[in-house]
Amino acid sequence: MSPALRLPLMALLAAIGYFAPALLGGSAAVYSAFVLIAIFAVMAYGLDLIVSDLGEVSLAHTVFFAVGSYATALLATRAGVGSWLTLAGALLAALVFAALIGLITLRLREFVFSLVTYAIAVVAATVAQNWAFLGGSDGLRGIPPLDLSIGPLSLKATNDRELWPYAFALLITALYLVDRFRHSRLGSAAVMTHLNPRLAIMSGVDPQQVRLRVFLFSAPITAAAGWLYAHQRAYVSADILDSYFLILMLTAVILIGRRLLLGPLLATAMILAQEKFLSLGGYADKIILGSVLITTLALFPRGLIGLLGPLRRALGGRRQPQAISRAADSSGG
Repeated sequence: MSPALRLPLMALLAAIGYFAPALLGGSAAVYSAFVLIAIFAVMAYGLDLIVSDLGEVSLAHTVFFAVGSYATALLATRAGVGSWLTLAGALLAALVFAALIGLITLRLREFVFSLVTYAIAVVAATVAQNWAFLGGSDGLRGIPPLDLSIGPLSLKATNDRELWPYAFALLITALYLVDRFRHSRLGSAAVMTHLNPRLAIMSGVDPQQVRLRVFLFSAPITAAAGWLYAHQRAYVSADILDSYFLILMLTAVILIGRRLLLGPLLATAMILAQEKFLSLGGYADKIILGSVLITTLALFPRGLIGLLGPLRRALGGRRQPQAISRAADSSGG
């Protein structure tokens, strides 16, 4: 698509997305669903960079989501700071944890990398569940509503309807950052490191430094989702490190197709639409989500977008005999 058409099309899609809750009735349930879709899509975009661009399956990205949420809760309830400072604290904490995890896993690849990151997630969940400083099993409550007011300009959100513009802005920011990453030198180096490490080294790219820098770039995106989730939910507990969030992130990344800018957003919307409006119960919804992940990995490893290739070939195969038949008829006539 030419740049001249791309920008107006993206602006049109953004306008439709922003007004979609109102067009769908504007009820509290609709706004709540859209806010969560935006938050969880942003959460998944951080992991998308690791899986789709770096070629690794990180099972510790729920830690960054939790770090963003817990940093927000601690700063808001213990230090009494405002939402701008809780955002800064969430991003800074995510960078620190990303540096630590990145350095630990710097030399690891594939299965070993996934295994170590999963162990990190298990340790984090155990700590959050049992450490009194983090509220233990009760969590941290009393997080104030989002307040990004600047001087006389009031920017508060006390319910999901008021929170939607900020969730939408966060989503647009995440989409912009991911798009810029994939058009940057770091993004190109990440893909090269993934697809051809030898060529990357011969081209002067340090794979270990690239992996660390991608971790440092992706973690704050996921943490920002945790920041907004904490303000929306008003409390944080160890359940945000539950396997549900990990499966949700992985499914969002792979369901539509990898390295598709709107892929995680569309997948998250599909998942939450089922859970919010076609729910079969908490446990049944988790089974459905897990089944979708298993089915996608087993039957559609390229995601649902991979079905378009065979469909095009099938349609092309049907059109070709028709074209030949018409040509023969015309020549015969």
